[in-house]
Amino acid sequence: MTPVIVIVVLVVLVASVIAIYNNLVTLRNRYKNGYSQIDVQLQRRHDLIPNLVDTAKGYMAHERGTLDEVTQARNIASSANRAAAANPGDPAAMQSVSAAEGVLGGALSRLMAVVEAYPDLKANQNMTVLMEELTSTENKVAFSRQEFNDAVMSYNNARETFPSNIIANSFSFTAAAPFQVDDASVRTAPKVAF
Repeated sequence: MTPVIVIVVLVVLVASVIAIYNNLVTLRNRYKNGYSQIDVQLQRRHDLIPNLVDTAKGYMAHERGTLDEVTQARNIASSANRAAAANPGDPAAMQSVSAAEGVLGGALSRLMAVVEAYPDLKANQNMTVLMEELTSTENKVAFSRQEFNDAVMSYNNARETFPSNIIANSFSFTAAAPFQVDDASVRTAPKVAF
């Protein structure tokens, strides 16, 4: 082989490695951005909950346990979300946030069931507005979760296919975990209709 051919082959190989590396970085940044969109919506959800609980407190004096359960679940979910936002795609962090959000969804569902027993609370203007905002936020969370999971799948596919897998392993591109809810009973948004 002549030196020119060797140089051309080396340049092509280096350019290929750079292109694959840059593609992996782009895909990783895309799923991290996808989680930041989930983070925004979950934070909005978590911010709505104290207002919802405060509005319900005046009407639901005998349901203190339900209100406390929602507040506690919200605090745990908020903490898990902060941990996942620090390292989106990490399997342990994603499992933790999924479990915490599942518990929060269950607590909100129980709260909504109790709200049904208080007609004055259902008719309260603040409660109606908060419930509509919560419903809207739940829809945004679902959309953001789908976008994040699509980005994770694209990233994982790129890091597992040849020759990208060689570059991914060489530069420690680890697999990302999607945002999944394991408990089928919490896969749906809490029912907030009146």
